[in-house]
Amino acid sequence: MKDLHGKKVAALLSGGVDSSVAVALLVEQGVRPDLWYIQIGPERDQTDFTCTIEEDLEMARAVAAKYRLPLEVIDLHHDYWEKVVDYTMTQVRQGLTPNPDVMCNRLIKFGVFDERVGHDYDIIATGHYAQTEEEEIAGRISEGLISDNPDSGNPKCGAEPASNRKVTWLCTSPDPVKDQTDFLAQLQPWQLQKACFPIGHLSKAEVRAIAEREHLSAARRKDSQGICFLGKIDYNDYIRQYLGEQPGQVIDRETGRVLGLHRGLWFHTIGQRKGLGFSGGPWYVIEKDLRRNILWVAHGYDPIAAYSDHFFVTAPHWLTMDPFVYYGVNGVDGLNGSNGQNGTNGTAGVSDGQPSLAVTVKIRHTPDFCPATITRQPDGRLEVHTERPLQGVAPGQFCVIYDQQRHRCFGSGEMRV
Repeated sequence: MKDLHGKKVAALLSGGVDSSVAVALLVEQGVRPDLWYIQIGPERDQTDFTCTIEEDLEMARAVAAKYRLPLEVIDLHHDYWEKVVDYTMTQVRQGLTPNPDVMCNRLIKFGVFDERVGHDYDIIATGHYAQTEEEEIAGRISEGLISDNPDSGNPKCGAEPASNRKVTWLCTSPDPVKDQTDFLAQLQPWQLQKACFPIGHLSKAEVRAIAEREHLSAARRKDSQGICFLGKIDYNDYIRQYLGEQPGQVIDRETGRVLGLHRGLWFHTIGQRKGLGFSGGPWYVIEKDLRRNILWVAHGYDPIAAYSDHFFVTAPHWLTMDPFVYYGVNGVDGLNGSNGQNGTNGTAGVSDGQPSLAVTVKIRHTPDFCPATITRQPDGRLEVHTERPLQGVAPGQFCVIYDQQRHRCFGSGEMRV
C-alpha cells in the first residue's frame, strides 16, 4: 500500500465487505480517513425498481461508528445518469456492448467525486482488487509520458521531463478471479496517482477473514452482481423502457435458416448463449447487422464462428505512458536505452512496417489472460492478434492490455472487428 503518512485521505465506502475491510486496513496503518458514500441508483420516480441503498448505508454507518470516523453521503445521482447512463444507452443504440462499470470509475468515483470534494484530498481509497507501484524513469521518453494535468484529456506531454521522474503503474491483484484492473483501465493518469487500493494485495478469502476478525457487519454479505446503477433491476427490462422493442429476424449463419424473431438487437451481445429461446440449440450470437436488423447466430456447444483471434482497438487509452515508447519501438530509446526490451521483459518489433509489441490481453472480466501482439496502425488504432481464438469478441467492450507478465496494466480501448 502507498505511504500515506501525512496524507489527507478520503475512503469511498459502499457498504460491502471489500470497502469495509479497506477502511479497517487504513485505520490499522494509523490513517484516519474521511468516509464517503456515493449515492447513485434508479431514477427517483421508478418506484417499482428496488435497490439496496438503505442497506448499503446501514452497513457504511456501522463501519463509521466502529472506527469513529466521519461519514458523509454525496448524491451524484444526476451526474451518473447524465454521464454513465447516457454513455450506456448511446452504445446500446449503436449496436455496441457497453461497460458502464468501467465508465463509472473514470467519470464518477474518480471523476465527479474529485470535482466536488475529492480535490481537497491527497488520496482516494477504494475497495478495488488492484495494486499500484511506482517506478523512477529517465531517458528520452517525454513523448510516451501521459500528462498528469486533469484538464488535459490524456494528451502526451509536450515538454521534456526531468531526468528522473516517478510514475505510477496500475498492477494486477494476486487474486486472478477478483482482479479489477480491467474496470480501472480507463482512469486518467492523475486519477491513478491519487488512487489507493488497501486490499489489492489480498485474496477474497483473506478479505473475508479480516472482516470476521474485525467483526464487521458486511463480513458475510454477498458480493454485488451486475451493473452498479441497476441494483436488482433486470437489464433487459431497463433497456426496453428506454429504447422499446424493434423485432427482426434471427438467422443461422451456416444454413441461412430463419429461426424466429428477436425483440431488438440491443437486448443481445456478441457471444451470448443463454436467453435466446430457440429450440435445437445451443445457439451463439455471432453478429448484429444493424442495417438489416438481423441477429446472426451459430449452432453448437462451441462453434468456431463464435471465436476470433483478430480484431482492432480504437482510441487506445494509456494509463501511465505509451508502451511502444516504454519498450523502445517508436523511434525512441527504451528506458534502458534498449531497442526491443527493457526491465519488464517486453518484446517489441515491427510488423508490416508498423510498430508491434508482445503483450497479454483481457476482453472481459475474467481471470484468463491471453498472449497477443498489438500493432499500431497509421490511423492510431491497434491491430490485435491473439495467440488463441477468443470467444465473444464484442464491439464496444474494452480490450485491456497488460505486459507479458500479466502484472502491469497499460490501458484499454474499445474493440471493433
